Formats: sequence, structure tokens, C-alpha cells
Amino acid sequence: MTTARAAVQVADRRYEIQEFPLPRIGPDEALLRVDACGMCGSDVEQYDGGFAALGVAYPLIPGHEPVGTIAEIGAGAARRWRVRVGDRVAVEPVLGCGSCRACLTGNYRRCVSSRHGAAINAYGYLPTSAGPGLWGGYAEYLYLDPRTVLHKLDPDLPLELAALYQPMAAGLRWFAYDSGLRAGDTVVVLGCGQRGLAGVVAAREAGAGRVIVTGLARDAHKLELARRLGADVTVVADTEDTVAAVAEATGGEGADVVVDVTAVATQPIVDAVEIAKPGATVVLAGVKGSGATVSGLAPDRIVTKELTVKGLWSQDIRAFEPALRLIESRRYPLELLHTHTFGLEQVPLAVETLAGRVPGEDAVHVMIAPGA
Repeated sequence: MTTARAAVQVADRRYEIQEFPLPRIGPDEALLRVDACGMCGSDVEQYDGGFAALGVAYPLIPGHEPVGTIAEIGAGAARRWRVRVGDRVAVEPVLGCGSCRACLTGNYRRCVSSRHGAAINAYGYLPTSAGPGLWGGYAEYLYLDPRTVLHKLDPDLPLELAALYQPMAAGLRWFAYDSGLRAGDTVVVLGCGQRGLAGVVAAREAGAGRVIVTGLARDAHKLELARRLGADVTVVADTEDTVAAVAEATGGEGADVVVDVTAVATQPIVDAVEIAKPGATVVLAGVKGSGATVSGLAPDRIVTKELTVKGLWSQDIRAFEPALRLIESRRYPLELLHTHTFGLEQVPLAVETLAGRVPGEDAVHVMIAPGA
């Protein structure tokens, strides 16, 4: 094979299947055969054109959650990554520059250098005009830049589980590590998408005493899954008063940790401040969209309750490695999260399915399998 097919986003809500020549691989580079690429909620926003305000430009190959097999690798890259041809790996999306202060202090997810003129330095967001063009997981092959961070996988791990590495890493960082969660704490998860469900697992793994999850009436299948994964209480936010429901479930005490992973909606931020008990931590990890503002937020409640409010974005090796080990342990029925697999020609349908726009399809985790 001398070329690779890819689903290229050329405009808002428009993809084209294009072919790219396979690149020559240097000593510090590699070529990945993409076996699967998980879909994130942000892929829906990207599909709709929601990242234009951030400077993300077309054409590009989306897909920032790729899992694949090393097809070709340079000698230096093989030594550095400790992998060889035939190994299956998961790829972290962020491409740090390696020389800025953020990268040098281990916070490469905060790197603000511009790679190839891209607004977001990550796989799935770099333009195809930047050689060799294969920068996204919605493709048969992915070019692996020398600055890539990747993780070797258990070869026996099913792709449907391996492709969950991103949401599970988000769950561990947002809900367990950076939230300050302690054993016995009450955790409220605002939102029951794949990252909210991964957060239920992460909170249980970290020793949470009680886990409460919110969702909408249309999310009945996700709320049921939340209970199977360990949630004690579920709240239907568009038919119940979330603040009152949490107060009842906690005997009026409120939550030690509140994490908002809802998309677009800003009312959950207001609810989070009310739900939190004095001294609690509120984590904001749901992207609301460019220009979003929060109506009804009472800043003095944050002050008088002495709340810690954190905004969290992305993950790094400190979350990816334990996430993969947790998935490989099979301690939780994570296979229940995966609901749909699509081929390259079906990317628009896959995005619409994940977005809940396809009647009769109850999606949780969706992945693209280029070889399907």
C-alpha cells in the first residue's frame, strides 16, 4: 500500500474521502495503522463548526482518540517509545513542542506553541496542508510525530475497550485526581455522557462514599448504565429539581465534589455552586461553546462557602497510564459503554449518532474503524 484513505472535513458538516501518500519515515518517526478511533463529544462540536472561533481551519482529518498498530518505525523512535512493528498502542492527542516552560515542567497539555499554524496542537486538529497530512484518526494510517506520547496496549484487549482510553483518563483526572476526592466523599456527576460515566467508575475506584449522576429524560439508557457502573442515585434534570434532589439524597449536606461534564448548557454550573457543601471542590470540564456566559450565578455563594472552583481540560500521562491499566484489569463492565462502530464512509452518520440526532439510536461510545 502506498496511499491511505481518510475522512477529511472540508467544511462545516461536510466530509470527503481523500487519499494521501504514505510518508517516508525518519529515524525518530513512525507510521500507525489505525485500528479504531474513539469519538469524543467535542467531535460533534468540531463537525458543526464550533471550533472556528478558536482558529481551527479546514481541511483537516478529525479524530484525536486513535488506537492502532505500529506499521513502520525508525530506530530512534523504537528506542524512545519502547515499541516495535506489530505492537498495538494508544496515542495521546496533545503534541507539545518539548521546549516551552509548560513542556519542560511536565505540563505539555498546556503547550501553547503553534505547530504547523494549527490553533490546537493535537492530533485531529492539524491541517492536511502540513506534511504529511495524516494528522487525524479518521484515516487508515496516522503519522506519528517525534513529540508524540503513546502507550503500549495489551494485544488481547478488544478494540471496543481499548478505544475507551480517553474518556477513562478524563474520568480519573477530573473526578479522582485533580478534584481532591477523598475516601467516603459524596460526588455529584453533572452529565451522563461517556466522560460522566467514566467519572462514576473513577469516583468508585477512588473510594467515593456516594455517587449521584444527573442526565436528561432522553438519557434514560445512560442513567441506567450509570447505576450499573456504581451510581447510587440518578436525577432526571429536566423533570426534577437537581438542587433539591441532591439535598434530599445527602440529608441536606450537599456534595464534597461536583463535576460538570455537560455540553453547552450553563445551568449546571449554577446548580454546581448550590449543590456543593462548604469547603467543597467544583470542577468545570464541560465545554459550553464560544461566547457562552452564565446567567444566575451568585459569586458570593462561592466566597461564603469557600469553594474551590477548577477548570480542567485534557489529560496527560499521569491519567492515561492508570486509565489503561484500569481498563485492562476488567474490574468494571466497561464494554457496556461501547454502542456503535462505523467505517470511514460513515463518519457523518457516526457523528450524528453520537449527537443523538438519529432516531432510535441510543449511543454512548462511538468509534470509527477504518478497516471496517
